[in-house]
Amino acid sequence: MKYKRILLKLSGESLMGDKQYGIDNERVKQYAEDIKAVHDKGLEIAIVIGGGNIFRGLSAEKSGMDRAQADYMGMLATVINSMALQDALEKVGIKTRLLTAIKMEQICEPFIRRRAVRHLEKGRVVIFGAGTGNPYFTTDSAAALRAIEIKADVVLKGTRVDGIYTADPEKDPLATKYDEISFREVYDKGLNVMDMTAFTLCEENQVPIIVFDMNKHGNFMKIANGEPIGTLVK
Repeated sequence: MKYKRILLKLSGESLMGDKQYGIDNERVKQYAEDIKAVHDKGLEIAIVIGGGNIFRGLSAEKSGMDRAQADYMGMLATVINSMALQDALEKVGIKTRLLTAIKMEQICEPFIRRRAVRHLEKGRVVIFGAGTGNPYFTTDSAAALRAIEIKADVVLKGTRVDGIYTADPEKDPLATKYDEISFREVYDKGLNVMDMTAFTLCEENQVPIIVFDMNKHGNFMKIANGEPIGTLVK
């Protein structure tokens, strides 16, 4: 295995599968099976999930809602997604812990860095919910922050596309894929990888990012084995 400890970032939209809204149980089940296969190889896995399949703070702000209020609602959406993935992981036999940046004692533990690291060392998959616990920060920023805090070797951003392209491949048929790109090139070319706060955090702390298609069964394992799947930013 190329890595020892990884931070997997999943978008809330990825949990929708082919639905227009909410959670597709079959997609979550597929993710759980892929995560189990990698976990069984001895890797330590932490996960951050977005909430866009349930509620998007930025969209609500545009329709007139207070931004901070909307962002807190989005954080609660990420906890719903985290609970769904936690359930799926435990159904395939993985011990998990859900830690959130907002206290919800009945369903999860509060985020404490040393506790999170200890759970990973004990072989549990750790899911971080509720973003950073602060409005105005995305779950990409939460993923970058948690990766740095737990000293993850890499941030794996699972998306619907198989890497970073010169343009949006869903809109531009001539877009070409990068196999590897530097942080500086991403800035210079104005490519959309993560929001700028998250991206800068990873660059400053020398945490590489791999953008890949999580929906393709087996891709997660290939990356864990060091195969050149997706696009590496370093």
